[in-house]
Amino acid sequence: MVDIKFFGRWTAEKVTVSDFGLVNYITIAPKIVPKTGARYAGSKFHKSDTFIVERLATKLMNTGHKGKKHYLSSGHNCGKKSLALKLVESALVKCEQRLKQNPLVVLVKAIENAAPREEVIAIEYGGARYPKAVDISPQRRIDLALRFMTQGAYTKSFNKKTKIEDALAEEIIAAYQCSGKSAAISKKRDLERQAVSSK
Repeated sequence: MVDIKFFGRWTAEKVTVSDFGLVNYITIAPKIVPKTGARYAGSKFHKSDTFIVERLATKLMNTGHKGKKHYLSSGHNCGKKSLALKLVESALVKCEQRLKQNPLVVLVKAIENAAPREEVIAIEYGGARYPKAVDISPQRRIDLALRFMTQGAYTKSFNKKTKIEDALAEEIIAAYQCSGKSAAISKKRDLERQAVSSK
């Protein structure tokens, strides 16, 4: 059997998901080029079948909303998936150089660490709105972790000398180490702190 390496560099042989809630939602079966071309888009929960590196690249192309404004970037999320994949590949190379281990292990652990477990929603009773803490579904946990990581990377690189691949590598490494320097870890802690206070 041929051992497939994604980007022709790394294998997923010894990569495991240790968070039992996320096991069925983080796909680590490697693709040579992680680009499915929306093969799963017509199926329900299709994101769960997409390789996790591709999901990160897709999120880089459209980092989502922050507040009520669409998030800005310095021209990197223009809809070119080939450009996004190159950015992710160079960020993973930097992770490998810094930590001396398979970058897919680092990325999966970073997502597990950055995925929030609770958030706050508003419930309306008789015209008044009350905050209520709710558990987050596994798929949304991964979506939020990827969004916070990519937005954090763009915050560090937008209108600054830092390149986006360097900022993304720093964000992944900080999330892997559960460091407060990671925007995703900080946001996760804020969400869970708000949820605890709303119980």
